[in-house]
Amino acid sequence: MSTAEPAEASGPLRPAIRRLLRLWVWFAETFHPDEFQLTLAWAGVIGFFGALTSIGFRYVTSVVHMLLTGNNVARMAESFAQLPLWQRLVTPAVGGLLAGLVFYFGTRWSSSTTTTDYMEAVVVHDGRISVRRSLIKCLSAMFTVASGGSIGREGPLVQLSSLVASIVGRWRNWPAIRLRLLVACGAAAGIASAYNAPIAGSLFVAEIILGSLAMEIFGPLVFASVIATLTVRAFLGAAPLYEIPSFRLNSSWEIIPYVALGFFVGFVAPWFLRLLRGSEKVFALISAPIFIKMFIGGAIVGALAVFYPEICGNGYSAVNSILRGDWLWGSLLLILVFKMLATGATFGSGAVGGVFTPTLFVGASVGFLFGNIEQHLVPGLPMNPSAFALVGMGAFLAATTHAPVMAIMMIFELTLDYEIILPLMLACVIAYYTSLRIEPRSIYSDSLKRKGRGEYRERIADLQVRDLIRTDPVTVRPAAGFAEIGQKFLSNRFNYLYVTNDAGRFLGAISLHDIKNYLNDPVLADLVIAEDLLRAPFPSAKGSVPLSEALEIFGHHDGERLPVVSDSDAEYLIGSLSKTDLILALAELSRRPDAIAKNGEPAKA
Repeated sequence: MSTAEPAEASGPLRPAIRRLLRLWVWFAETFHPDEFQLTLAWAGVIGFFGALTSIGFRYVTSVVHMLLTGNNVARMAESFAQLPLWQRLVTPAVGGLLAGLVFYFGTRWSSSTTTTDYMEAVVVHDGRISVRRSLIKCLSAMFTVASGGSIGREGPLVQLSSLVASIVGRWRNWPAIRLRLLVACGAAAGIASAYNAPIAGSLFVAEIILGSLAMEIFGPLVFASVIATLTVRAFLGAAPLYEIPSFRLNSSWEIIPYVALGFFVGFVAPWFLRLLRGSEKVFALISAPIFIKMFIGGAIVGALAVFYPEICGNGYSAVNSILRGDWLWGSLLLILVFKMLATGATFGSGAVGGVFTPTLFVGASVGFLFGNIEQHLVPGLPMNPSAFALVGMGAFLAATTHAPVMAIMMIFELTLDYEIILPLMLACVIAYYTSLRIEPRSIYSDSLKRKGRGEYRERIADLQVRDLIRTDPVTVRPAAGFAEIGQKFLSNRFNYLYVTNDAGRFLGAISLHDIKNYLNDPVLADLVIAEDLLRAPFPSAKGSVPLSEALEIFGHHDGERLPVVSDSDAEYLIGSLSKTDLILALAELSRRPDAIAKNGEPAKA
């Protein structure tokens, strides 16, 4: 049962408050602010601070790398190439040991049961991410990345950005459905800041994690990604991530080799996924603490780096070399094999990080090698193996993530070249369908399945209005004076103020616009009480009604919030329902068309 707050103003409305109230009424009538706009604004805040954490992680990682190797070279492959052989062997092993020790003792030190995984927080939980355990994971990842582990830094970047989003959402006391979206915005900002690709960052979260492109979800993701990208560019420059070769499609017949590349990549990609899963199973057989496993994984990377230092790090430098056409096919084939083994060893040992960038390296290598084969088979066609490498990156990404739209947009953002889009689209789609026939699971499928995506959708399908309400809405008594009404409108920024009696029964609401005329007549305003301004009857929903019925009520109500009353005939006010929260919940349901039956009741499983 809701109880009214004590009066905040008992005398006449002060002139300063009256002026502020006039300004707020003008603003509300002119711009019609709602909670979706507020969500966009907070998504921008998350994008900004998420980008700052990305920049900070890069800087700290470079410092740790310099301490481990004595080199201040930014590129991992070039740095390892300057090291003596013994240091190439030892550095990844030491980094793996340090990363494992941090993870081992850190998880024992932190007893929190809150998840650290942003996917889990978005997919199945309420958006809450453990601060202490997340920092432990990122610290562990920093040692792995700084010591040359074959894994991407995008993992900790996304983790940190999502953590910032979770902290902000909890500070603002947002409901779970909105907090989950905010954490998803943090993940999108992390991807965007890692690759300078805001569209791909948005689509990564929408297509892979959320599985929805509804504008209520996609809009905030885009906003966060764009702000994050602009912030990173302001600090680190706007140069493209990769050195992209020029591309031109001289004839429509040239598209045929790229179609063949799509089929080839679609066949190869599932084996890369099985290599990663197999490496996890191999390390699982080792009955030793995590720091021993990560030490072994690092030692394997170091042993391979003795022969080819290019396999160290996420493969960024090697991809640039491939795109420039610096490699002979024989050398690249060996590096590809070594890189896949190094990635499997790092990933399988339990190292924290991302496999996104190593996946791009494998795709570029496969595409380049395929382009060389095409050149020998059809010597008359003017084909550039570097262009095949570029298309191969996108096709391999589409085949492993099962997100072809995201893969197409990422490569297009990296190139900003419309000519590449035609072969890229065909290759990505063909690779996706080919890979899907061989291996129905993507690189994230097992993770999302373990995190209970299906279970969460089932819970959403059974929601009622009472499951989404915010309790203790702001209310006034029927005898409340105009000063108290005005003060509460200013303090809470709502367009409607609910009126309840002493028992908490809902009587109706006062509209912000209804007080406008009294602001210009202080004498008359001092005589007005809440009962004189009351709108009754006023649209409301009972707590037990399904979400679809609440949406229909909103169709006849111009407010952003709907009062929710008890199921009894007395209709006590128990909370308020936000239209934005309702739309976000229904957007979740749109991924399961059978979740709601035609009569609005939850469908049977």
